[in-house]
Amino acid sequence: MLVLDTCALLWYSLDDKKLSARAKLECEKIPRTGAYISAISIWEIGLKIKNGKLDINTKIENFVSRLRRLGTIEIIPVDEDIWLKNLALDWSHRDPADRTIVATAMLKKLPIITSDKTISDYYDNVIW
Repeated sequence: MLVLDTCALLWYSLDDKKLSARAKLECEKIPRTGAYISAISIWEIGLKIKNGKLDINTKIENFVSRLRRLGTIEIIPVDEDIWLKNLALDWSHRDPADRTIVATAMLKKLPIITSDKTISDYYDNVIW
């Protein structure tokens, strides 16, 4: 099991050529092993679509429905434990999505697939 960062989720589901070789190899296991995403990734993607910074050729609702139908990616709600872990992070990074994804991975004790250098500089269990 692993946690997909928002960028990795988009690339895994829409354009896996953007994944690194190692990340792609790990993502190929998802149909057998499953993966998690934080619900905040849905929010992040939706905001980018709404602000015209991202086009995924479908509505965010359709994208989420497709993820659910896959049955291999579990969307983790952002609950009070994740928010408390987010707040407790000794990390000056202010991006709420990155902080929440890292907090989720820490609580699950899982690696994150991400190309985000800010995350990999902080969290030592990153696959890229």
